[in-house]
Amino acid sequence: MKTFSYTRADSPEAAVKAGGRFIAGGTNLIDLMKLQVETPEALVDISRLNLNTIEERDGGLLIGALVPNSDLAAHPRVIARYPVLSRALLAGASGQLRNKATTGGNLLQRTRCYFFYDTHAACNKRVPGSGCDAIGGFNRIHAVLGTSDQCIATHPGDMPVAMRALDAAVVTLKPDGDRRRIPLGDFYRLPGDTPQIETVLEPGELITHVALPAPPAGARQAYRKVRDRASYAFAVVSVAGVIAVEDGRIAYAALAFGGLGPMPWRDAAVEAALVGQAPDAATFAAAADALLADARGYGHNDFKIPLVRRVLTATLRELTQVQP
Repeated sequence: MKTFSYTRADSPEAAVKAGGRFIAGGTNLIDLMKLQVETPEALVDISRLNLNTIEERDGGLLIGALVPNSDLAAHPRVIARYPVLSRALLAGASGQLRNKATTGGNLLQRTRCYFFYDTHAACNKRVPGSGCDAIGGFNRIHAVLGTSDQCIATHPGDMPVAMRALDAAVVTLKPDGDRRRIPLGDFYRLPGDTPQIETVLEPGELITHVALPAPPAGARQAYRKVRDRASYAFAVVSVAGVIAVEDGRIAYAALAFGGLGPMPWRDAAVEAALVGQAPDAATFAAAADALLADARGYGHNDFKIPLVRRVLTATLRELTQVQP
């Protein structure tokens, strides 16, 4: 680990003016620093800021950026009104890590691409312009949607997938004192020619809260995760769904996917294929077709394309109570 300076902020305003990388739980950043994948010159400790509350706001919830994942998953309002979020959180990492990892940090997890972590490999995300060894290399865990010829890495999170399906927004504080409310759908960036730029956050901008709107009335929620082992593993494919059925037709649909793209993936065409339709095999197949219209495998990860079709169908059957 390379030498760095350390300061502890006593307020969000002081944190954004301090200059440096923010650290709270450190469950991802510290690992990356040990491997010298990340080498910040300065760390700003925000772990003691008063950003660890969960409040009811405008019919929804306002979640502090420092709320631990375990506390968020166990909160009575989350369990009762946002069960997809609770289930997604409990599907991630281990109990020890969930006790330490924070809501804001979870949104900013970096990819678990093998080549990103290997400083001897070519990785445009780690060293822009160096190339991408995943393309043409062992890419079993990599993306099939939203990729570019510069990067095919996936976003690793569970919580952000559920939050994307719930129409969450990220609340931030900038060094000039301005605040922003960024819909999660606008928060992440596709890799394009700049895969090292993963979000729309500006230098020194701090996530202070995540806002959840009121959940759709009468909708069922589910989170389904397929992984290589039963616990402590990242998603090969995951689906977060919020579906309401009225009078035998799908009245509302929100679906987000993990393990498929460089961000928690949501496609309006998938939901359009469902809304107004009867919940049956033909409708589910049309939704899968819409999702996978532009999917591309890179060899070892080709299996994800038929796999997500099956996982999506199983999730839709669960949400609409259609028997297989």
